[in-house]
Amino acid sequence: MVGRGSDGDVMVAVEDPAQVAQLVRTARDIAQGHGGTVRLVTVVVKPYESPFGMFSDETIVKEFAADSHELLDRAPDPEGVEVVRDLVVARSVEKGLVSAVKRTDPAALVIGWDSDPRRSDALLGTTVDHVLERAPTDVYVERIGREAGTVESVLLPVAGGPHTPTARTAAVAIALANDAAITVLTVATENTPEREARTVVDQEAATIEAAHPDLTVETQIERGTVEEVIVAESGPHDVLVLGATRKGPLRGRLVGSVPRRIVDGTEQTVIIARSASVAGGLFSRVAAALTGGER
Repeated sequence: MVGRGSDGDVMVAVEDPAQVAQLVRTARDIAQGHGGTVRLVTVVVKPYESPFGMFSDETIVKEFAADSHELLDRAPDPEGVEVVRDLVVARSVEKGLVSAVKRTDPAALVIGWDSDPRRSDALLGTTVDHVLERAPTDVYVERIGREAGTVESVLLPVAGGPHTPTARTAAVAIALANDAAITVLTVATENTPEREARTVVDQEAATIEAAHPDLTVETQIERGTVEEVIVAESGPHDVLVLGATRKGPLRGRLVGSVPRRIVDGTEQTVIIARSASVAGGLFSRVAAALTGGER
């Protein structure tokens, strides 16, 4: 069962053997930056209407979770960090992950996202949406299947907002772990003139350089449509770290249309960062009131 963690722990949602190595690698990089532990968590689902639900959680863990134990046991041990493996019983995967976050208080949660449109859980589906809305920690959603090999360059598009520090944390951690460079990019538009864009990108670069003077940090300003520019400029980089946007109604506050269109347009490894500061906000309260669900 899950125990209380430390401020530097990074939790990884382990649900698919094909996703584990990619997610663990990202979690390791972030955990090294925090001096913490990588906590691998998988969820055994106990449906409300299933006879399986008559058993206690402890019995399920001991006698009916062989596949989940095997999944955790087969997950790779990342070098340079301590690894903890936990199994959680819950009514759904998303509720189990949010519950585990609340109990262990990790610094961040890394969760995979299969963007294959042929899959029913694609397009930031039920599980990822629920976690983004309610998990009270920084959340990193990594697209599965486009893992970078050697990482030499990380692209960090910025435009201000609450998710920028969270995105910066991952970009810096990945760059430090791989001896890679960071390019801070912003886009000048009709609403963001070039002088304002210059201020944004210079401040972000200065923040990184002040904390990590040995990192190579470059800045870049381009004009055009945000999505098109970021997709076009992502090519030379190995990893793209985006902050979730606040644009659009309700759901768009967490995962706006901009990251979605960028993900669809690039072949690079993409990580979407959501700050803990927006968890459990208006969307969650409205959804809970409408559905009677737990927050």
